[in-house]
Amino acid sequence: MEKFIIQGGVPLSGEVTVAGNKNAALPILAACLLTEEELLLHRVPRIRDTEAQLALLEQLGVAVAWVADNSVRLCAKGVTDVSVDEELSKQIRASFLLAGPLLARFGEARMPPPGGDFIGRRRLDAHLDAFKDLGARVDGDRWIELSAPTEGLCACRIFMDEPSVMGTENALMAAALTTGPTTISNAASEPHVQDLARLLCAMGAQVDGIGSNVMTVHGRDRLAGAEHRISADHIEVGSFMALAAATGGDLRIRDVEPLDLLMVRRQFRRLGLHSEMDGRDMLVPPGQKLRIQSDLGDAIPKIEDGPWPAFPADLTSIALALATQADGEILIFEKMFENRLFFVDKLVAMGARITLCDPHRAIVSGPSRLHGERVESPDIRAGMAMLIAALAAEGSSEIGNIRQIDRGYEQIDERLRGLGAQIERVSSEVPA
Repeated sequence: MEKFIIQGGVPLSGEVTVAGNKNAALPILAACLLTEEELLLHRVPRIRDTEAQLALLEQLGVAVAWVADNSVRLCAKGVTDVSVDEELSKQIRASFLLAGPLLARFGEARMPPPGGDFIGRRRLDAHLDAFKDLGARVDGDRWIELSAPTEGLCACRIFMDEPSVMGTENALMAAALTTGPTTISNAASEPHVQDLARLLCAMGAQVDGIGSNVMTVHGRDRLAGAEHRISADHIEVGSFMALAAATGGDLRIRDVEPLDLLMVRRQFRRLGLHSEMDGRDMLVPPGQKLRIQSDLGDAIPKIEDGPWPAFPADLTSIALALATQADGEILIFEKMFENRLFFVDKLVAMGARITLCDPHRAIVSGPSRLHGERVESPDIRAGMAMLIAALAAEGSSEIGNIRQIDRGYEQIDERLRGLGAQIERVSSEVPA
């Protein structure tokens, strides 16, 4: 086990290049199962979650080879096993993304319960309903067994009962290897869903409506290999924007996707964080005086998440941490996950003024003079929120269970040191 030791109060400054989108990389890695030919993927983040997904694929028989720091070559020609490893699946929620490709190509899949962050109930029903619409049989409760009819899956109309991101991704992958047109309505349209759809097109499928909530997949009976560069991680961009603003820093974030940041930039402006675009670089100017912008009539504003193109749920924790350093009051409304805000007691222990109204709503009053504290990271984004708070605080902080942060942010301590942060990774083992 490791922890971060952080000396706060140092403005971050310099340049950082954004990593590939974690939530795009995970389904894109799974998509290698759709073909016997090779996939060559670039800008794959080297994080715990992608490492776990690759280990799952190797267990199934996929040949995996890193050919550069962030480029990996995959070939699923030798895959014969359709039973996904239970112990590895406990590490990540995205293990269930193997279901759609296995079902479509091999006609069956045996899936253990997926792991992942405990941020609230995360249903599998949207995935299973889509498989049933395609003609698959679904058996089991804890372990899920999927089987296609003898003649294979059948193109159809799928209506998602919620715009589930992973459910949409599983439906897209299964439909891409099912001959004929399959229309997915009430689909998720997040940037990572769009990136997966672009890869499927490069592999030979045709996907109409990319970026909308109605997509039609013209599937093929065979898909080819492809070379693909994973899109920039807009969640990481938002995290670095908050890191810079909370510390009063000056940051250039290189190689972003500007259209993926429209709502992020708008909502962060409500906290007084102003940013500029310079081509494909995002600039956070130094010395910003963070001040919350009230709604019309001097009403308390709110930042709320929702399905794309609304504000991303993965940035609500980040926005909450940033709000502790802004002058004024704001309501953070996390609609999607009932446990997402249950880390705020750790920020309160650091001196933040936060009122947790219920599992979904918190009122933040700032600016708070934060002080160093010992805290534990319960999930990826809460860990980043505490990292933001620690770097803005006076004195020394310790953040434990940092493997959660490592699941979503590549070499975050090294990259922050490159921006001037005083952060060290040390063992947290207690000597015998």
